[in-house]
Amino acid sequence: MSQTAAIAAPRNPAVWMLAGVSFAHLLNDAMQNAVPSAFPLFQSSLQLSYTQIGWVAFTLNITASLLQPFIGYLSDRRPMPNLLPLGMLFSLIGVLGFAYAGSLWMLLGAAVLIGIGSSVLHPESSRVARMAAGRGSGMAQSVFQVGGNTGQALAPLLVAFVLLPHGQTGFLWFTIAAVIGIAVQIVIGRWYASQLAAAPAKPKGASGAGRTDRPVHSKLFIAGAMALLIVLLFSKFVYIAGMTGFYSFYFMDHYHLPLSRAQICLFALQFAGMVGTLIGGPLADRFGRKTMIWISIAVTAPFSLLLPYVSPAAAMLLCCAIGLILMSGFSVIIVYAQELMPRHVGTVSGLFFGLAFGMGGLGSVLLGSLMDRMGGDFVIGLCSFLPLLGICAFLLPRDSKLMGHTEAA
Repeated sequence: MSQTAAIAAPRNPAVWMLAGVSFAHLLNDAMQNAVPSAFPLFQSSLQLSYTQIGWVAFTLNITASLLQPFIGYLSDRRPMPNLLPLGMLFSLIGVLGFAYAGSLWMLLGAAVLIGIGSSVLHPESSRVARMAAGRGSGMAQSVFQVGGNTGQALAPLLVAFVLLPHGQTGFLWFTIAAVIGIAVQIVIGRWYASQLAAAPAKPKGASGAGRTDRPVHSKLFIAGAMALLIVLLFSKFVYIAGMTGFYSFYFMDHYHLPLSRAQICLFALQFAGMVGTLIGGPLADRFGRKTMIWISIAVTAPFSLLLPYVSPAAAMLLCCAIGLILMSGFSVIIVYAQELMPRHVGTVSGLFFGLAFGMGGLGSVLLGSLMDRMGGDFVIGLCSFLPLLGICAFLLPRDSKLMGHTEAA
């Protein structure tokens, strides 16, 4: 018993740090996703076109997209715990910018600041989650991701019940979240630094390190698997960009219902996505990563195809099903990619989070332009076909081939 307690005790701080990065992820994504949820508010107050709204989303996402792989690469070479609170500081300045923005250019500047904050959080926090994971890497990544999905789920409600009554100045309430996030990230950064300081004491030649220190896949194998994962990210995040950025407009026009009802429907999508993220990692640990990846996207297709043709009540139920299934796979994709390149965790995390944001941003610009030209019915109908790309997941290498080095060790 005493030996078990001695082993368990050092893990307790890691558990708290995992909870901490998940909570910081919640705060970050609540602030970030309040922006697209508030697009109808910006459209009415600043008289923006759908294309201009798309450019705000593009700026927010492309900033994070370009910076995250770079920050991930740098953190692989030299981890930077002090970046964690600094990222939240950028987000704090960004929400202040949205609160007082009086023109499109001010919105774009505020979007850049929040994009920078997000680009700092994801690669480094994903590394902390993996560091705290122990053997349950899928579970740890899901815990980290579920914080973000919870923040995404809360964003439409915050818009409906905080921003709508107060207008743009309601963004000032998000400064509280940013300050709390800075405090949390300072604590996490100190633990992260202490773990890095202790790391050189571990012998590099230990047999337990074989799993992460030896290259185990050819470049062609990695490139093929990565290309498939990128296609799956495209289908997932362009669809999500269409839903979070433009489904509110479609909902109001199609059903002739107020914005608050549309935001509740988006909350259903995001809340179910939070649950899906939480269960996706453990299910992948149990049944396999490839299985969960293809289920998470391809099985979404029947529900997404039905969504444009149902009643408002049925739409909410379908949004729940879509969020639950679709979001169960993102943390699994991240872990799958990390297993492909185990010596480049920061680079892989930054690349995939960056691609997710970048594809969402590009999708927002394209979909916004299509909204101006073709209308909401066409755009939402087009988006409904994207999950069909999930069939590409059948081409991914089997888990046994992906992690054959683990069995051989």
